[in-house]
Amino acid sequence: MLDEAEFDREDAAPIDMLENYYAAHGWSHEREDDEIVAKVKGSWTEYELRAIWREDDGVLQFLAFPDIRVAEERRAAVYETMGLVNEQLWIGHFELWSASGILLYRHAAVLDGDEPSLSLSRAELLVESAIDECERFYPVFQFVLWGGKSPAEAIASSLIDTQGEA
Repeated sequence: MLDEAEFDREDAAPIDMLENYYAAHGWSHEREDDEIVAKVKGSWTEYELRAIWREDDGVLQFLAFPDIRVAEERRAAVYETMGLVNEQLWIGHFELWSASGILLYRHAAVLDGDEPSLSLSRAELLVESAIDECERFYPVFQFVLWGGKSPAEAIASSLIDTQGEA
């Protein structure tokens, strides 16, 4: 968790705030006008985080790509898996781009007002929830794609509640 004192302001234009957030974490990122892309190393893979600011709509679209491509013959199983996974999410959802077979996590934030801004706490929620959900469900998708498990078996195998500490 970053301290708001590390930033000049408590809120900023959406892409500016995300750029500050990524820089504070030391994550590589590239920015173009109303879009920013960062690379983040997770436990399972490297994630591409992409945010697109749509000023006309007042919407910040946030996408996380967990580096999973789904072959045509495995898409039905992945669609079923996404249905079961998305039931468990409190924010955002997973989807599959039909043209490319790319699996992604998506969330949108509505930022209204005359000068829409993004707070540090909201930026942290967008970024960290995307990473957390990708990390949490990455094994589920891998079990379905590579482990030969059904979607229900994959979720049961991956989402085990642990007790105590090692």
